[in-house]
Amino acid sequence: MAEDQRFGEFVGVTRHEGGTVAELTLDRPKAMNAVSSDMARSIGAACDALAADSDVRVVVVASSGERAFCVGADLKERNSFSDAELVRQRPVTRAAYTGVLDLPMPTIAAVHGFALGGGFELALACDLIVADDSAVVGLPEVSVGVIPGGGGTQLLPRRVGAARAAELIFTARRLEAQEARELGLVDHLVGAGQDRTEALALAARIAANSPVGLRAAKRALRLGHGLDLRAGLEVEDAAWRSVAFSGDRAEGVAAFNEKRAPRWPGV
Repeated sequence: MAEDQRFGEFVGVTRHEGGTVAELTLDRPKAMNAVSSDMARSIGAACDALAADSDVRVVVVASSGERAFCVGADLKERNSFSDAELVRQRPVTRAAYTGVLDLPMPTIAAVHGFALGGGFELALACDLIVADDSAVVGLPEVSVGVIPGGGGTQLLPRRVGAARAAELIFTARRLEAQEARELGLVDHLVGAGQDRTEALALAARIAANSPVGLRAAKRALRLGHGLDLRAGLEVEDAAWRSVAFSGDRAEGVAAFNEKRAPRWPGV
């Protein structure tokens, strides 16, 4: 049974699959989920709560609105800021993006409509992106005199390579769903209106696996990225050692030999 929890006015968390899948919903549809200071605080708070919840094995980041996943920063709010206010807001907004990025369990973005600027950066902070046919993605920040500041300059090249990322960021162009899939900006392309359904189905498949194993695998993938092979293998070995003597490992081996579904202790 789903369990709902609110974080401020604009963010909700719903638990599925007996609590093993958590859906973090951006819920400011009238503003197409433009990230205001209040919304950024709520995203950060929701991520803090999810990170501390040992029952959650997968997080899906979704949108309640029909027109957009998220259009990025609330530029109307930003337009009213003094320089000092903008400086004070920066840690607040940064904590929202790093909150998603630092979640210890696998994360999936369910994208439809516009995912632009900071909105696409929220998706890039996830491990996987499921997009429907209506999706339009891009990092247009240089067209309004800034740069991607929610991780885009670092996360996009890790997906598509340095030169491709440079072209997309420097031109500020938007990509429709099919081209985004062809270039690797999204991982799964589904029919219109199916992004959330497919992301939750993928999350359920992932959540059937060991929570200890999932978190260790994500840690190895994240920490090992960009290292030379030998250093990366040391990261992998440390992650392996963290699970090798766990209750999940013992249960997984026992369940395999007994030809039954595992009952993960999560430790």
